[in-house]
Amino acid sequence: MKKEKTLTLKTLTKSNVWDIQENDVFRLWELAEKDADLKDNQRHYLDVIRSAFEIEPITVDKPEVIKKYEARGFKVGEMKLEDGENGKKKMALKKRPILRVTDLTYENIHHISATKLMEVLDRNFGGGWESLPQSIQDIIESGFDISTTTLPKDRLHKAGGLYEKKVNDGFEVLEIPKGTWIEAIFAKEKPELTKRHLVDFEEEDEEAKHKKDLGDSGEDDEEDLPEEDDHYNDEEDDDDTFDDDKLTEESYRTTYEENPEDLNLEAEDISDDEEY
Repeated sequence: MKKEKTLTLKTLTKSNVWDIQENDVFRLWELAEKDADLKDNQRHYLDVIRSAFEIEPITVDKPEVIKKYEARGFKVGEMKLEDGENGKKKMALKKRPILRVTDLTYENIHHISATKLMEVLDRNFGGGWESLPQSIQDIIESGFDISTTTLPKDRLHKAGGLYEKKVNDGFEVLEIPKGTWIEAIFAKEKPELTKRHLVDFEEEDEEAKHKKDLGDSGEDDEEDLPEEDDHYNDEEDDDDTFDDDKLTEESYRTTYEENPEDLNLEAEDISDDEEY
């Protein structure tokens, strides 16, 4: 059994950084202040933290200014930075929210639940699973088992059908109305061993990249905390609409391999003459 790593700035990666909160960042930074390599690795540590947190330096240290940051959900604390006065600098940190599908990454997908995933999907689109960009589908499927089915409303919840079996197997489900039909998206977190392997690979890759960066660049340049464009809250176009007239029996499909007999569909239910 693999021994769990003690979390420090040195072991912090763009994956496990999603497991901590703002106060943890300040605590880990304070614990690392006595380390001789904090100065040399400051840029790397900040880049890792920035992948999951918004970071803003407090340029005007006044109570009214700090209250404004706190009202926006930021936590304010001190961090020992090379360009800080007397080695200390007040910083404002806030965990990046995962609200839209564009907020999902290979690093944070392993740190949300299936319930949270369904909330994100429900908030972001109404066109169904196939309306998602392939890159987003790939990210989601790296952390979850996904399957979909599109059925008439009166068939979706039929006793003994796919819907009931999936729910009983622990899948979360999101129903997306499509006229008189409904697309059901089923999601279940992948087994921990599978997720652990992926996370370990990401951490090893991150560590190797960091070592290479240090070897290529020598000493890190002074960190001046430049402002970054933040597109996390950009509005998304939700122009996808569903045309019920275009949905035919050919659309009656599922991405889940199922024995037709198990779906309890009578022969006349899927005949060419029946209209839904």
